Amino acid sequence: MTPVRILRLASGGDGVGRLEDGRAVFVPRTAPGDLVEVSSLREHSRFARARPGRLLEEGPDRVPPRCPHYTADECGGCQLQHLSLPAQQAARRSFVGDALRRLARLDVADPDLVPAARVFEYRTRVALAVGARGIGLRRYDRPDEIFALEKCHLAVPELMVLWGDLRPLGALLPPGLEKIGLRLDRSGGLHIVFEVAAGAGWSGGPRLLAELQRQGHAPTIWWHPEGGATRAVAGAGEAYPATAFEQVHPEMGDQARTFAIQQLGSVGGQRVWDLYAGIGETTAALAEAGANVVSVEADRRAVAAAEAAGPVARRHAARVEDVLGQLGTPDLVVTNPPRTGMDGRVTGALERGRPQRVVYVSCDPATLARDLTRLPSFRLTLARSFDLFPQTAHVETVAVLERAS
Repeated sequence: MTPVRILRLASGGDGVGRLEDGRAVFVPRTAPGDLVEVSSLREHSRFARARPGRLLEEGPDRVPPRCPHYTADECGGCQLQHLSLPAQQAARRSFVGDALRRLARLDVADPDLVPAARVFEYRTRVALAVGARGIGLRRYDRPDEIFALEKCHLAVPELMVLWGDLRPLGALLPPGLEKIGLRLDRSGGLHIVFEVAAGAGWSGGPRLLAELQRQGHAPTIWWHPEGGATRAVAGAGEAYPATAFEQVHPEMGDQARTFAIQQLGSVGGQRVWDLYAGIGETTAALAEAGANVVSVEADRRAVAAAEAAGPVARRHAARVEDVLGQLGTPDLVVTNPPRTGMDGRVTGALERGRPQRVVYVSCDPATLARDLTRLPSFRLTLARSFDLFPQTAHVETVAVLERAS
């Protein structure tokens, strides 16, 4: 065992210390100021990764984790539950600032962060893996190992009550099951999404629903075969697209979206692109404010739901990079891409189209920084982070880009 003093946190939440030879060593579940014994070094030429062992001294920001799974099962769902909330928030701010300085080469301070009122029991979506030892979550440094989940302290109580009643019904679950998604939608509807291997069949949706109804639940049950389309097989039908993207922390997601729209300025009569539009909440707000909105979202169910909810907008059910030639020229752009960031063809189109302002909503500081380097015609005028994912190393950031004169 090698003792290591933890100096800071890396962007993924691992503590960073130094080995005797000067190399950085990354150690999960540690806090700045900790003195910890490390083992199982995975050596690289310039750094190493290690497992934490005996904690010799505690750093000042270390706290007992609330969730038993965090320590007993080494749950990979959270990365920072062992840190005080102020230390977590400072770390998430630093992850954004470090990416902008180091990767985008910008001279900026760590952005302000809007705190969340709820730091536990906020997630309205939970993804469970299926393994030989049960249904649950993956371990943080052994993702091929799955432990049986009793309760996730990040999930809203409605989902955990549903999970508590679903767990004993294993005999009624479909064959070939690979993942289970649990979701609470905006109207309070519950959804269970079964992701199964290609070719698997199942007709047990109505029976499972009946069992859950006897326990007071009324979920919609969805069937999602690998490589196939998702369809409702029992319950309330397809009124809500349970597989469509929506922020897992709705209250904070609403705050980030409102802030992003405000940063566009006056949109009345303006041609506005809403890229990676999800279920259309940003599109709706822009259209109601008088903008001429062009909305692009790859999930056809999400687009159909947005069209049904209104208001009227020009919508494309396609990948953004596939319809760039059909969108015209924008005055303003709001973009909220997945964690992988924007495709190079999209940043190229923004460069050529040269809108006056781009508001970029990002859940990954590294891909945000990368995409900023692909937009040399724009300058970053404001970045603000939102604490959408407490207890984790993830953070949402709204970046405002102005066209350089």
